[in-house]
Amino acid sequence: MSNFIVPAIVIIVLIVFFTMVPVGLWITARFSGVNISMGSLVAMRFRRLNPSLIVNALIKSHQAGLEIRTEDLESHYLAGGNINQVVDALIAAERANIDLTFEQAAAIDLAGRNVFEAVQVSVTPKVINTPVIAAVAKNGIEVKVIAKVTVRANIERLVGGAGEETIIARVGEGIVTTVGSAKSHAEVLENPDNISQTVLLKGLDSGTAYEILSIDIADVDVGRNVGAELQRDQAEADKNIAQAKAEERRAQAIALEQENRAKVVAAEAKIPEAISKAFEDGNLGIMDYYNMKNINADTKMRESLSDVDSGDMDV
Repeated sequence: MSNFIVPAIVIIVLIVFFTMVPVGLWITARFSGVNISMGSLVAMRFRRLNPSLIVNALIKSHQAGLEIRTEDLESHYLAGGNINQVVDALIAAERANIDLTFEQAAAIDLAGRNVFEAVQVSVTPKVINTPVIAAVAKNGIEVKVIAKVTVRANIERLVGGAGEETIIARVGEGIVTTVGSAKSHAEVLENPDNISQTVLLKGLDSGTAYEILSIDIADVDVGRNVGAELQRDQAEADKNIAQAKAEERRAQAIALEQENRAKVVAAEAKIPEAISKAFEDGNLGIMDYYNMKNINADTKMRESLSDVDSGDMDV
C-alpha cells in the first residue's frame, strides 16, 4: 500500500504546484519579451489578482512599444479599473500622437468614462444630434430647430468635465435665445446659419469634456402662432372675468330686490295695527274705513280686468 501512497502524494503536489504556479503563462510572457518572474505570478494569486489579465495587458503594451510597470496595472486593477481599456487607450493615443500618460488614462477610467472611446473621439470628431428645439421669435411665431453639434474630446478635461447632456442643453439655450431675439420667423428661415454662428461664439464648451468644432442647423420648421394663441387665451380669460362680474352684479340686484320686497311686506303687516290705532285716536271714521275698502276692491277689480284683457289680446 505504501507503493501507492508516494505516487499519490507526488501527484497531489504537482497538481497544487501547477494550480498555484502558472507555468504556461510564465512561458508565454517570456517568449513575448515580458520579463516577469514566476514568483511575481504566484504572488499575484495570493493578492487576489488575475495573473492572466495582468500578463496579457503587459504583452499587449510591450508589443506596442509602451513601457508600463506591473505595479501600475496591479494597483489599477485593485482599484476596480479596466486595465485592458486603459492599455488600448494608451496604444491608440500613441498611434495618434496624442500625449496621454498612464496616470491620466487610469484617472479617466476610474472616473467612469470610456477612455478608449475618448481617445477615438479625440482623433475622429463625434456628431451629436439635438432634439427638436422650439423657440419663439418676436412676432410670436414658433420656430422648431434641429442642430448637429460636432465635438472632439478634450483629454485634459475628461475628469470632472460635463458630458453630452450639458452640450445639448447649452446649444438648446443658445438657439432659443438667438431665435427669440429675431424680429420675425422669416428672418430665421432666411438665414439659419446666423443661429449656428451666434451660438458657436458663446463658448458653450467651457467646463465640458468636449471641444465644439461646429454647430450646423439640420432642419428649421415653422410651428404654432404662439402670439395669437396667447392673445386668444387672454381674450377668453377677460370674457370669463367680465361674465363673472356681471353675474355678481345680477346677484346683488336680485338680493336688493328681495330685500326691498321684504321691507314692503313688513310695512304692509303694520297697516292693520295703524288702522286700529287711528280708530282709537279718532283719526279715522267708519265711513272713511269703508270708502278705503271700496277703493281697494275697485283697484283689484280693475287689475283683474286688465289682466283678462291682456290675455285676450295675446290669444
